Amino acid sequence: MAGKREHYIVDGYNVIHAWPELRELAAGELAEARDRLVHRMAEYGAYEGDDMTIVFDALFTTDEAHEEKRGAHLSVIYTAAGETADSYIERLAYESVRAGREVHVVTSDGAEQTIALGVGAYRLPPRELWRRVKKCREKLRREYLFPHARPIARSEVSDRLDHDTAARLDRWRKQGD
Repeated sequence: MAGKREHYIVDGYNVIHAWPELRELAAGELAEARDRLVHRMAEYGAYEGDDMTIVFDALFTTDEAHEEKRGAHLSVIYTAAGETADSYIERLAYESVRAGREVHVVTSDGAEQTIALGVGAYRLPPRELWRRVKKCREKLRREYLFPHARPIARSEVSDRLDHDTAARLDRWRKQGD
């Protein structure tokens, strides 16, 4: 399986209610909590090189099922009316494992975890994914933000030259005077 991207299948509402900052946000702004989860998964998947699928229930709505592709490696699925996220996730995990993918199902639902293991997928509790995402965000900040944030100071060419080159240039400058 070398070279293949791992596939994370995330039970969206389950994760929202398991992550402290999303749970708090969902109490007043569920749509914002969904968007924030999607953003975090996009960021994590891009950094780690994994494919991410986030599944949200539409069990008690009359909306039709649909999929939103958010780039080449992130999909957001809204299930059909009457279909649970669990049943969709179980089917997708089964199909992905049969296609030879390494699959991680992210949920705290015990029955769903057992089924995921039964089809050959790995289970990942939402709290563990939260720790990984948090660690990833810290690495991103450290590796990409801080090295570029330089103190405001004068930047001179002489600061980048070795002593001999600087002395030779200084001699040439003085010969010209």
